[in-house]
Amino acid sequence: MASVVREIIIDASPETVWAVHGDFAGGPLKGVPGVFTACEVDDSGVRTLTFADGTVAKERLIARDEAARRIVWGWVGDEVVHDNTSMQVFSEGVGRSRLVWIHDTLPDNLASWLASAMDQIVPVMQRALMSSKSSDQTSA
Repeated sequence: MASVVREIIIDASPETVWAVHGDFAGGPLKGVPGVFTACEVDDSGVRTLTFADGTVAKERLIARDEAARRIVWGWVGDEVVHDNTSMQVFSEGVGRSRLVWIHDTLPDNLASWLASAMDQIVPVMQRALMSSKSSDQTSA
């Protein structure tokens, strides 16, 4: 099984980061604006994400731990034998967070595609959360 891990430092509080990325239904649109054009969760708990390029992915929520600020989901699809994805938010000093994003997936050949996608998404995440922090401070 291949693992792809990204640790991201974000200039926003853990509470701000978790409010976005801990939200299974709304987090993708808020946390990575422009990457996804739609996110819908059906009655069975499967979310359908539509990427800006038209690619569609389906994911099932596995676990959500509010106290640990950790969320886990799995990619569902014919091309995937197994997928377990998690995001966990840690405090990294005053007003900063460390987000640990892990994809464990089979078949192994999906890892290079996932790594590339994650590398493209990381800076969008950082900018989105930094701008939400700025707007929180200006509205206070």
